[in-house]
Amino acid sequence: MGGHATQLDSRQLWGGKISPFSASYGKLMMWFFLVSDALTFGGLLVAYGFTRHDCLEAWPIGEETFNSLPFLGHGYPLLYVALMTFILIISSVTMVLAVEAGHRMDKKGVVKWLLATIIGGFFFVGSQAWEWYHFTHGSEFGKVELTEGKHKGSLAIVKGHFGEIEKFTVIKAGEEHAAGAVITEDLMHQFQHAAVEGHLHRHGKELQIQLEDGSIATVSKKDDEHLTLVIKKDANEANVGKEIEGKEASDLYYKALTSGDANRVIYGAKFFGDNQFGVNEYGPQQYAQFFYFITGFHGFHVFSGVIINIIILLGVMKGTYHKRGHYEMVEKTGLYWHFVDLVWVFVFTFFYLI
Repeated sequence: MGGHATQLDSRQLWGGKISPFSASYGKLMMWFFLVSDALTFGGLLVAYGFTRHDCLEAWPIGEETFNSLPFLGHGYPLLYVALMTFILIISSVTMVLAVEAGHRMDKKGVVKWLLATIIGGFFFVGSQAWEWYHFTHGSEFGKVELTEGKHKGSLAIVKGHFGEIEKFTVIKAGEEHAAGAVITEDLMHQFQHAAVEGHLHRHGKELQIQLEDGSIATVSKKDDEHLTLVIKKDANEANVGKEIEGKEASDLYYKALTSGDANRVIYGAKFFGDNQFGVNEYGPQQYAQFFYFITGFHGFHVFSGVIINIIILLGVMKGTYHKRGHYEMVEKTGLYWHFVDLVWVFVFTFFYLI
């Protein structure tokens, strides 16, 4: 049963000193780093999944939380996030083209495609900063605790188009504003601050606001459109997820805002707080904490990748790698960039789609 041993030429044997896969030391070290980084991201996402499964409160839905576009407002579920993702994936394509141009020793091609990758990276980082800003400040409606009807005490998020606030007209002077003064700046911030503090009131059909200086003003505001309340927490579990529309939804919402009680509404995500809402508009506070940490950690990787790409681009433009006879540095930074893009696919799936 003994077989014949195959004799290998010394050129076929690996005797050390060189890479067994014809990979340079730099490439191997990059792969070691990427594997360790993948384990870090994996651990974070597993922790997120465990926390979500263990949480007793209703977990936020991506299409309800991320439904805004810059300059266009709300009503575009996940569209901007999809655009960010598309741009990042396209930047992976441009990176592949830069590496391919390097294999052909095409310096101009490497510069062109690497520059396109950098632009895509800057777009993504800027978009993520805008998304963070929006997530922190919250929607125009906020999350509200209802004070009337059979859903009294229920927590609800609000969908629809918030009517534009046109002006405040002072009817009772305060420390800064005289009677008759018309305020047209920073209206939304003042409106939301007054809503949180319980300083919005109804007098007949007129909506009034108490400003920070103690003055009282009437609020000129356009009507809301398609206002819908979605119950997120209720003593009766059967009501969770129920939608209330039309005049009933508008009445319940503004009765809560004008009840005179503080903290009936909360805007955006906050880490700390002692009110009955949990501390953020979207749901359990762990959701916001994981969102900030994981997307921030990924954003730091993208930003680092952009900086590295800029450094490599400067080297390419100076002709450093062309003189060496290869563009392996472009290939190594390409490995990092593809990893960052791949990780985002998992982050996007966990936070926005599931």
